[in-house]
Amino acid sequence: MNDQRPVIILIFIFLVSLVLLVRLFSIQVLDDSFLKKAERNAIQRIVDHPYRGLVYDRNGELLVYNNPIFDLMVVPKELKIQDTLQFCKLFEISKEDLNVALTAARKYSSVKPSPLIKQISTTDFARIQNFLVDYPGLFILTRSVRSYPNSTAAHALGYIGEISAGQLEGDTTKYYTQGDYVGLSGLERYYENDLRGKKGVKYKMVNVRGVDKGPFKDGEYDTASVAGKNITSTLDMELQRYGEMLMQGKKGSVVAIEPKTGEILAMISAPFYDPNELTGADFGKNYLKLNRDPEKPLFNRPIMATYPPGSIFKIVQSLIGLQDGILVPETTFSCNRSLVACHNHPSPVNLFGAIRNSCNPYYHQAFRQIINREVVSNTFKDTEIGLNDWREKVMRFGLGSNLGVDITNEKSGQIPSGNYYNKIYGEGRWKYSTIYSLSIGQGEMLVTPLQMANLAAIFANKGYYYIPHLIKAVDGDPTLIPGKYQIKREVGVDARHFDLIQDAMAEAIYGTAARAAMTDITLAGKTGTAQNPHGEDHSVFIAFAPKEDPKIAIAVYVENAGWGGRAAASTASLMIEKYLKGEVTRQALQDYVMAGNFIY
Repeated sequence: MNDQRPVIILIFIFLVSLVLLVRLFSIQVLDDSFLKKAERNAIQRIVDHPYRGLVYDRNGELLVYNNPIFDLMVVPKELKIQDTLQFCKLFEISKEDLNVALTAARKYSSVKPSPLIKQISTTDFARIQNFLVDYPGLFILTRSVRSYPNSTAAHALGYIGEISAGQLEGDTTKYYTQGDYVGLSGLERYYENDLRGKKGVKYKMVNVRGVDKGPFKDGEYDTASVAGKNITSTLDMELQRYGEMLMQGKKGSVVAIEPKTGEILAMISAPFYDPNELTGADFGKNYLKLNRDPEKPLFNRPIMATYPPGSIFKIVQSLIGLQDGILVPETTFSCNRSLVACHNHPSPVNLFGAIRNSCNPYYHQAFRQIINREVVSNTFKDTEIGLNDWREKVMRFGLGSNLGVDITNEKSGQIPSGNYYNKIYGEGRWKYSTIYSLSIGQGEMLVTPLQMANLAAIFANKGYYYIPHLIKAVDGDPTLIPGKYQIKREVGVDARHFDLIQDAMAEAIYGTAARAAMTDITLAGKTGTAQNPHGEDHSVFIAFAPKEDPKIAIAVYVENAGWGGRAAASTASLMIEKYLKGEVTRQALQDYVMAGNFIY
């Protein structure tokens, strides 16, 4: 047995050696995974950022395009800087900014790339590119920023910016990484998923000095980026530019809609700003300046500002009264100014006359009949029941809740309910005399300019609307827009009741808005003067035209400009003429609006 031990030991050693040789052969010849791991140390993974989709107006005019910029990226673990002073001078960065950027990069990852210097211009890139080989761990990443050839429609188009830590944390798709750009407002934000495209990846070989040695495996593992989808907006840029010219130096809003589709033709928030200010390397500085401006140019008034609708709301009251049978065209009330103040006009008036002359006492009395129907004997409870029923009908006109426009931060406005007044006065402690100001669109009622433009579209369409929107097509296909913008929404009032309303609105132009009248276009409109406790009242006007076949509906708010028949009606009339005729023939009226002297 002892004589066999050497043989057994030799056999054991032979078998172990054979196993090791087989494993070594497998590793070195059959399996190249270890080779790949070794090669990966000399491979850079470069994300290929796609170009964002372009944005056009409804007539094919380019509104937003891309300009290339360059980010200097750093892999902290690989970076070697021998002379910091020379490095800072070459790349035009202060030592303090360099330290801050490197600290942030190391905090993110020592082996993954981070931006060191962002948004380098083409000129600066040409100056520094030959020196990159001297600094392992540095490479250039090409991106793009947005440019706006028209310098208009900033609030509608929106802007992009670097993704925040909070947004990055909330990105469940894991699409974004630190330093990526994302839509922050307007169409850029709402249609981010369409516009952003799809990232690609490239792998390239570099030597120990960071010199590019060509694609890894001849690009076998590379994937190409896919550009974002192009968007056609509903905006008419010629009308938008003209409206911004009229609103120059003023505060307020203009929203114009194509009634039959809900497509927004113009959306103006004044004061406005050049969207090119929020692009490129000066984004942070310019945003801070705009955000601190006391005139609040970043505030998107068409969807965020809320005002009392004023006398324009009388038309909604008329339609609810007609539909419920409380009012008929012959319903007549006297202009009793002991109830509420009014201007001079014939008295008594029927419904047509009440709209034409904007009679406040008429609607005070009509609204009381709409609210107090003696459903119960307790007048307090009867008022609450009537108010809640009325509110439900009003909200079908798109008031008191978000319409759903394709821009974020839309406000809902307010149509007060019984609970609203219960919280203020206590249950059973308020009645019609508490809320009568609602009859003429004042009091606790609030609407946005977008909602008022949508009202004008409802009056033009005789009882229906499509949610106002800014998207007309995606990659040229109109069927790709969100489905909610293709649904016809009825307000619950028979079309026959709108005949009287449209006729009265056309006559009202000659009563309270004579400046808006045109000889060759039949305009139907309604003035409003929204009370403002902080200064001069706001001038309000809505209209649609031509009356026989409406192609444009519009709402104009000019803050602190007084009576609606002046500033707002004149602005709306000029914009309607511009859209329907392609030119403006009333130079004197245009000069009047441009001068802005409405209070006299």
